[in-house]
Amino acid sequence: MNLPNKLTIFRIILVPIMVIIPYLGIQGTLYDIPISLIIMDIIFIIASITDKLDGYLARKNNQITTFGKFLDPLADKILVLSAMLILVDLSAFKLPVWIPIIVLAREFIVSGYRLVAVEKGGKVIAASTWGKLKTVTQMVAIIFAFVDVNAFGTCFNGTLQGFALVLNIFTTLMMIIQTIATVFSGYDYLKGAKDLLK
Repeated sequence: MNLPNKLTIFRIILVPIMVIIPYLGIQGTLYDIPISLIIMDIIFIIASITDKLDGYLARKNNQITTFGKFLDPLADKILVLSAMLILVDLSAFKLPVWIPIIVLAREFIVSGYRLVAVEKGGKVIAASTWGKLKTVTQMVAIIFAFVDVNAFGTCFNGTLQGFALVLNIFTTLMMIIQTIATVFSGYDYLKGAKDLLK
């Protein structure tokens, strides 16, 4: 097994570690941010770095494999959806549940498309440009959402000032942008699936 694939597997292993942190009863805050959320954010950042690193190394060293094309997007789905569910339930940011529902629906659609593509042509479908954009915007939005102590969209009610306002505006807009990218990437796959579904 090559290094890029090992990094992808490592990313998957980090997910249960991140998920279990809220249940360890870690107390205290740092700059009014719960330490447990900071730890989860650090784990998520490390996992996100491995996502960029494994792809870079695979291309640089000509180590792109069918296994990697299959596992890499799967690892991204597991990481992102786990983090979003944490943000829905535990984080001060309180991510609206409709956002992970849209992400989950898109993933089911794309996974179904990929299965049909493999069945018909024996080919694993690599991530599209829209899919890559979706992944990047999701990573950035989640990283900032973990440390935003104000709820999603608080910036629009006029109660925030200074850095808290800037952070909430940025995080809220990034969540909206990643949702739009998610929808368009799903549409992009469906558009390309017309011939397969005939």
